[in-house]
Amino acid sequence: MMLRRLGRVAYEPTWRAMQAFNTARDPATTDQLWLVEHPPVFTLGLAGRRSHVLAPGEIPVVETDRGGQVTYHGPGQLVVYPLIDIRRAGLGVRDLVTALERAVIEYCASLGIEAECRKNAPGVYVAGRKVASVGLRIRRGASYHGLAFNVNMDLEPFQRINPCGYAGLQMTQLAALGQPDASVEATGRAFVPFLQRALTSLRKNSGQN
Repeated sequence: MMLRRLGRVAYEPTWRAMQAFNTARDPATTDQLWLVEHPPVFTLGLAGRRSHVLAPGEIPVVETDRGGQVTYHGPGQLVVYPLIDIRRAGLGVRDLVTALERAVIEYCASLGIEAECRKNAPGVYVAGRKVASVGLRIRRGASYHGLAFNVNMDLEPFQRINPCGYAGLQMTQLAALGQPDASVEATGRAFVPFLQRALTSLRKNSGQN
């Protein structure tokens, strides 16, 4: 898998670039993992209801093609986009969600943070507060969109929405969980091996190389 660290980039052009990558794929295309950080933006998934966007203010709202409801991206949040041919890898959509969640949980455990996932609410939680959100799109047997992992950011904009469609859902981040000096860049470097291991484990279990 090719790793691309794109830094802080605008949301919509990045989304369009993922779509273009997916469209241009062929059976030999190497999978890619994009690590990015976005300027402030609310994104509304295909199932998203505008009623969950309570008071966006000056922050733009982008209707996108991922699954799920509304979420927020902003500086201090690590966004991970796995562009993977899941059909070639022998994985299902749930497998990829599981790998993303497991990687966050195991990375948090390495920091002494106990995190968990929920059966009916994708993402990762610490003491009932959400630290990471998952939203994917599968097209032509391959994935794009992905994971938003709260590292060291202003959480106030989450109060302007019902995060992931849940009124009153509280968010948290690594900086509030004993990691006050956490940065997106350092977290990205440390997190990638956990995600690679989670994906490799699933591929082995599915009988792939």
